[in-house]
Amino acid sequence: MMDASAWEGLLAWWPWALLSAAAFGAGVLNAIAGGGSFLTLPALVFTGVPPIAANATSALAVSPGYLGSVWGFRAELGALDRRLLQREAWVSAIGGVGGALLLLVTPAKVFSGLVPWLLLFATLLFALGPRLAHMSRRVGHDGAETAGLARWRTPGLLLVSVYGGYFNGGLGILLMALYTLTGEARIHTANALKNYNSFVLSLLSVVAFAVAGAIVWPQAMVMMVCATFGGVAGARLAKRLPVAWVRALVIGIGLAMTVLFFLRG
Repeated sequence: MMDASAWEGLLAWWPWALLSAAAFGAGVLNAIAGGGSFLTLPALVFTGVPPIAANATSALAVSPGYLGSVWGFRAELGALDRRLLQREAWVSAIGGVGGALLLLVTPAKVFSGLVPWLLLFATLLFALGPRLAHMSRRVGHDGAETAGLARWRTPGLLLVSVYGGYFNGGLGILLMALYTLTGEARIHTANALKNYNSFVLSLLSVVAFAVAGAIVWPQAMVMMVCATFGGVAGARLAKRLPVAWVRALVIGIGLAMTVLFFLRG
């Protein structure tokens, strides 16, 4: 049997093991289809970090994973128009900073009550994304099928970026839903854009969090390293897994985390 000192050592290390595993898993999930913050945010809250600080720390923790994922999808990004990437980077940056500033003025009690509803909204939108995209398609005058919501891509990206700066949970899911709804049929290209814009808006929003002193740095530094390795691994895995498996995994995690946060009250 373990003596008292051994138990104390185990109890001291389990939060760090949980945070490391959650961050690595978040990097993998974000590279595949989004939803990584469904792991990091609950892990931080469960280990005693207050909700707003947990959200800010989670945003920083997963941001290097986005960079690793961008590297993994560099071929898909390289095939896109550079002007498109620059425009979307600016939109993401503006929205991310706006959302971060909004979070910093939100009372902690209000934010805690919003968390499960935000998680549920993100998960349901991702689950319904393909069906909504099919409903939004129409046949043009030349007989070609086009996305009826394509013109909403830029304003939609701005709104999603504000959401991502405010609440990082489900950001990747919303971006994947946005690109699906606005006509991006290539799953790997949508993934590449999702990771690219997630990195940009997360980077700007965490700068705002850092200036405001909302980040718990020891946890953030450990999780950043683990999320980076997870992002690289996830980018490789994303190109091998069937799309249906990826979607089912993210939806399942989103629903599980939603239930847990509702049960916590």
